[in-house]
Amino acid sequence: AGDLTIQLPNPSNTHSSLMSTVRAINLVLPETEVYLAGSNIEGQLVLNLRSTLVDPVVKVELVGRGYLRWLEEENPEWDYEKSVACTNQAVYVSKTQNFHIEDGWLDSGVHTFDFHFNFPPSIPSTFNSKIGCISYFIQGTCCSGQVILAKEERYLLLQGIATCFAFLFTLSMQAPLVVEARKDIVYFCCFRRGSVILRISLEKNKFCPGETIVFKTDIANRTCKYVRKIHFALHCIVLYRGFSSRGEPCFLEDQSEVTRFESQTDTAPFEAMRITSALLLPKPMPVTSTVTENKIMAFRYELVGTSSLPCTTSTIVARVPIIIAA
Repeated sequence: AGDLTIQLPNPSNTHSSLMSTVRAINLVLPETEVYLAGSNIEGQLVLNLRSTLVDPVVKVELVGRGYLRWLEEENPEWDYEKSVACTNQAVYVSKTQNFHIEDGWLDSGVHTFDFHFNFPPSIPSTFNSKIGCISYFIQGTCCSGQVILAKEERYLLLQGIATCFAFLFTLSMQAPLVVEARKDIVYFCCFRRGSVILRISLEKNKFCPGETIVFKTDIANRTCKYVRKIHFALHCIVLYRGFSSRGEPCFLEDQSEVTRFESQTDTAPFEAMRITSALLLPKPMPVTSTVTENKIMAFRYELVGTSSLPCTTSTIVARVPIIIAA
């Protein structure tokens, strides 16, 4: 009797054959730079096949999530250093649209699938820092069984809206619209005293992303030297809430500059000057919020004016709380 040889299919060859079936996969999205929380997004998933695909799974997902991580010293009193990682994460949106494949197969050629999603109204804005991030993306996938044949992701910029209106109303009523800072100087070289007064005035303290903050600054120079310049910046103060490996809550506050500019004043000795300035807010940007709203981080803002005092190493700083609400 002759030998009987049975040729079994090679799984790797089958996988390669499936992978080569998809020529291209593309997400077609509207030309929208920034999406607003509570709005809709519509688009198309375009699938280009080289050959017939049997029992495919074609879907589009909308995903939004936040993540943070930082290291802090576990016990400063110990003789050796030991850092513990504080982490946290949150899911803000997770939606999937599976497409029905008629007859259970797709012929070779181009196939177009329309999709539609709604953004929840209470999700936070896109955000990124060295400690944490909040990101949103659309993902289109074509699968066969457990094998992913093709996938494409497109990240989205999203602007959150203020949800805790009572909290913002209270802040807007209590936050001062005029802030004054004073710094006294003693010049030991000539045994003279002086002072610089910096006053920042705003007509309102609540702004929307993309809006321009217009404010006036009064400088009273009561020294014998020139006050040359003032730096203005909008600071974003973020409070992060994480958990240690033992499940203990931990908090970290971090500050960064959103936007800034420098104004040349050249205020003469014993003179006063008023300047009008403007800061353009970016879009998107996180709105003023609490940790309860965003789950893992909270945001607040300050308009800060800083000037170096003449012939000293000291500076004068005036801070005005600003509310960002879309």
